[in-house]
Amino acid sequence: MNYKVGSLFSGIGGVCLGFKNAQNEQGGYQLVWANELDEKAGKTYQHNFEHPLIAGDIEKIVKPERVESEESRVEFEQKKAAILAKPIDILTGGFPCQAFSIAGGRKGFDDHRGNLFYSIIDLVNDLHEASHKPRILFLENVKNLYGHDKGRTYQVIKSELELAGYTIKDAVLNTKEYTNLPQNRERLFIVCFLHQTDADRFTMFDRLDEFKLNHSEESRRKNISHILDLSEDKQHLQPYYYTQQKYPNYFLTEAQYNNLPADKRKKERINISEQITEEFEFYQVRRGMYVRKNASGVCPTLTANMGTGGHNVALIKVKDGVRKLTPAETFKLQGFPIGNGYSLPTKMSNGHLYKQAGNAVSVDLITVIAKELLVVLQACD
Repeated sequence: MNYKVGSLFSGIGGVCLGFKNAQNEQGGYQLVWANELDEKAGKTYQHNFEHPLIAGDIEKIVKPERVESEESRVEFEQKKAAILAKPIDILTGGFPCQAFSIAGGRKGFDDHRGNLFYSIIDLVNDLHEASHKPRILFLENVKNLYGHDKGRTYQVIKSELELAGYTIKDAVLNTKEYTNLPQNRERLFIVCFLHQTDADRFTMFDRLDEFKLNHSEESRRKNISHILDLSEDKQHLQPYYYTQQKYPNYFLTEAQYNNLPADKRKKERINISEQITEEFEFYQVRRGMYVRKNASGVCPTLTANMGTGGHNVALIKVKDGVRKLTPAETFKLQGFPIGNGYSLPTKMSNGHLYKQAGNAVSVDLITVIAKELLVVLQACD
């Protein structure tokens, strides 16, 4: 048996692919529809999935009566009808995290994006009237949501979900601890169960130690080698290399640094040819002020602002120099199997691709949780 999945805020399909990959001998999941507002992310999604992507603002889809233009209102009514016509067992939603993240200023519900959570509640109620509420809600956000506004924001979210009839289980999981993806990425997962029997059977978050992987130095390097395109050289990846001609301030000799006027001299001298020396490690030029190697030996958290001018993209030492990660490598760090069933659309800028990777979820981690949910669903049927 395949359980039907609908996806809100689907982005480039990380949650969808994670559920699609979760299956056992008794069945798996069927992706029924997805929704995404961002046009570029939607193109990447449609490039890789066959089921319908219902594009557009979910607030207007669930509340088309609030749309002023009659023509637009009819369009959103049709989109809402398309969603409600297909009952689902699981509703997923990595609702926008910028309102709760440090990088986004942590404005919470004072930020319009924070209020998009209520579109999930509205849709759940609409699905209830049309057919039935989803048996499971699978929500994801930054870990800072848990402590935002001294915990009050999350209590509001939890209360709304409980009022909708759900039992809540949550946990913060780090990609590097539960998968072979070498990325330090902590996220809050909120799993909501309509039936108490399902909730009681889902015990994963109570025994997380059983799911943790112990990575040796050998396995760490092996995992990184699966992600990085180490066989490629400057001839093929030239735009990604850092050279003295392109970034003179990142190759300062001690004499050049000392000769700079005091008001032009940064606190630390940057010379990446001297400071980025180890292969199978990840580095960053932090705020353009200093170079740091990631202490955990994995890639630091990929962020959406990698797409704004390419900064904050991790740097690596390769056989013929220093370069930043390619868009394909950032996708692979999130678990997207580039070249093996998932591909990047052509004619899309690197900036948009970096942003999409930073906004995505770690596919492999979704699969770990989705497999546990599948066992719960099958046991209760």
